[in-house]
Amino acid sequence: MLDDDLENIYAIKKESPLVIGITDNTNIIASDIRAILKYTNKYYILDDLEYAKVNAKEVIIKSKEGKIINKNLKVFNEKNNDNSKGHYKHYMLKEIMEQKETIFNTILPFIEEGIDSLEKLPDLTKYQEIAIVGCGTAYHAGLVAKYLFKEIANTRCNVYIASEYRYQNNFLNKDTLTIFISQSGETADTIAALKLVKNKGCPTLGIINVKNSTISFLVDKCLYTNAGSEIAVASTKAYTAQVALLSLLVLAQAYRNKSLSKKEVLQIIEEFKNIKTLVNDVLNKKDLYQKLAKDIYKEEDIFYIGRGLDYALAMEGALKLKEISYIHSESYAAGELKHGTISLIKKGTPVISSATNSNLNAKTISNLKEVLARGANVYLITDEHYKEDIIQIINIPKVNIFIKPLLIVIPYQLIAYYVAVLRKTDIDKPKNLAKSVTVE
Repeated sequence: MLDDDLENIYAIKKESPLVIGITDNTNIIASDIRAILKYTNKYYILDDLEYAKVNAKEVIIKSKEGKIINKNLKVFNEKNNDNSKGHYKHYMLKEIMEQKETIFNTILPFIEEGIDSLEKLPDLTKYQEIAIVGCGTAYHAGLVAKYLFKEIANTRCNVYIASEYRYQNNFLNKDTLTIFISQSGETADTIAALKLVKNKGCPTLGIINVKNSTISFLVDKCLYTNAGSEIAVASTKAYTAQVALLSLLVLAQAYRNKSLSKKEVLQIIEEFKNIKTLVNDVLNKKDLYQKLAKDIYKEEDIFYIGRGLDYALAMEGALKLKEISYIHSESYAAGELKHGTISLIKKGTPVISSATNSNLNAKTISNLKEVLARGANVYLITDEHYKEDIIQIINIPKVNIFIKPLLIVIPYQLIAYYVAVLRKTDIDKPKNLAKSVTVE
């Protein structure tokens, strides 16, 4: 390489993704094929320590030893790859509204023929424990799966934050399946954790939205969510696709280990087939979400609480709000409020909660009454019929526990969106954040 070599660009791939797009007139270097789809769908993927000499007319790829590599030119033909906003003001709103389709598209191959289709999912009964690794929203999807695996499928399950995973004793063994969740398939911390597990010779499974991504190549087996391109930095439809696919993994596990009967499983599958209608019902409460957003958008501290599965969803709700509105929002297990956090509640503090577990709802309502007594404004997502005049209610349809998280999270997403609209933030590209986190 010479200092006066102005005709060529040199690129090397090390850990972070690198693709080279090929067009008739020039060639393009990028970290993600979706970044260049408006120009071309033809591309090369480089492996670690491979490098390329690129100019407008040719691409020469070499190994770290300097030998020329004849790479196969790939063609991106993925369906559901509409990168336009259509009539929506923001990609995020478009992606939220698409969920009635993207969830259905993700689960259809595994429910269309009843239990026979469910059998297409990998058999997890041979493992003593399931471990799940992810970052941010993917981690929250794992928390939903953990609850379902433990409470419904009677299966040990733990969830780990990817950035912490390598720095602790994970008791790795071949009787534990580790599931790696990533929208992009290029999340640096998740890849590093995956390489650790692979080096120990332990089994791996990926849940990814992007084919031909690094994680999809490294795992033993990969299941793809069928969410299509997700442009907004804050994940919505990719998250619900992850939760839907994980829920079906749990359902298959519960059937195989007889935690649920065949009749129960068939009833749940039939309800999944109606997912478009159920999701649409929740999406169509636009006026209610906008009213709530108008109540809270000027606040700087908002708390989200819940118990059990509702707590896992509260964590995702708080993350969505802070990501795009820049409001300080925190999630807590509802029973933990009185162990310190309730000292932060003052007159007018918004507290948002969901209560959808009949065994726990009475306790959650009791916690909400505690914050009400201290002047909080309470907003409740529920599938029950409460008549608390001082609690503002968002009702969702009453469904089985596998579908429930897919409905609970939509009000959280839309509340965050409409709050951000009122605060005039950059919703699709929040400050300091990136869609694919390829650095540790």
